[in-house]
Amino acid sequence: MNWFDCGVNLTNGKLLRDVEGVLQRAEQAQVNKLLVIGTNLSESAAAIALCERFPEQLVATVGVHPHDAAEAPADVINQLTQLASHPSVVAIGECGLDFNRNYSPKPVQLEVFEKQLQVAAELKLPVYLHERDAHDQQCELLERYQQDIPRMVAHCFTGGKKELARYLELGCYIGITGWLCDERRGQELQNAVVDIPADRLLLETDAPFLLPRNIRPRPSYNEPCYLPKIGEFLAQLRQQEVSEIAALTWQNSLTFFRK
Repeated sequence: MNWFDCGVNLTNGKLLRDVEGVLQRAEQAQVNKLLVIGTNLSESAAAIALCERFPEQLVATVGVHPHDAAEAPADVINQLTQLASHPSVVAIGECGLDFNRNYSPKPVQLEVFEKQLQVAAELKLPVYLHERDAHDQQCELLERYQQDIPRMVAHCFTGGKKELARYLELGCYIGITGWLCDERRGQELQNAVVDIPADRLLLETDAPFLLPRNIRPRPSYNEPCYLPKIGEFLAQLRQQEVSEIAALTWQNSLTFFRK
């Protein structure tokens, strides 16, 4: 089996300090391809640098997370366009809206998000989306750019059937993380995943965050090598073989992140 982890925060210190070990353990678990998430301009550059070190295993996004929107420079479009010219870059993001904590003011989040949608539309790259407590506003903005952006993925989707249906109407792929395995807060998502079309399903760890709660004994933080645990849980819910989940999410990932 081949697994594709469509979301790893590999520039995070917990993983970066042992990046060779992280990638080796991933490979041993048959997680053979990883997407490194860019969350601001400096982290995006760091993600590209990792791809240059490990070109066979890694690809990257470049973007500005809504938490970091207030720090985005005036020329963010130019800088992102330059970063996105690197051959390892396969999407713009992580970008979107987060009205839960509002680390950046809402108007700034909206402005920086729209600038990134403009970059994606101009470069014909997919967008890698973050959203929390801003579903309607995010979908309204996506509708404006839907025809100009080739593909979109709802990264770390945690919603229910209603939110899922809206994203699917927009043509989004859906990224599923270890949130699915959480018996305390994952029930809405557990009910919704059966509705995801087979050709729209992606798997991701969001490591080092969102450690799946079905892992025993529990490690101190999440790693890409635990992606199959999410796949196993998902296979049970969808009443499919684990090998089938691995095969279809691998192919969907190659389709989504093609250049």
